[in-house]
Amino acid sequence: MLDKRIVIVDDDESIRKTFFLLLSDKYNVYLAGDAGEALARFEKARVDLIIADLRLPQKNGLQMIVDFRQSGYQGRIILISACADQVKPEDLEKLGVDRLFIKPLDLKLLTETIDSLLA
Repeated sequence: MLDKRIVIVDDDESIRKTFFLLLSDKYNVYLAGDAGEALARFEKARVDLIIADLRLPQKNGLQMIVDFRQSGYQGRIILISACADQVKPEDLEKLGVDRLFIKPLDLKLLTETIDSLLA
């Protein structure tokens, strides 16, 4: 599955590194510290999955997803949040978010979900 590309967007470097270590043996993993960096680097690139934190500097994860969708991104999306009450299910559905994970993360379930989405 090394032909699959995943972009991790989180302002916490330790979380980005953890995702990289967790996923890089099976996937091409790219890291971005905020929505602006993710959009600048990957808006026109072929990406299969975006994993984004809800709380990001400048633009939040939902605003970033809107921008990706408006640029034509049709791929899969996983959103991560520490606060489930900050996300409305109808917003996730409207934006085509495949899955919402609440922190603390169940890494086994997360990797199983990623594998399933990219199979």
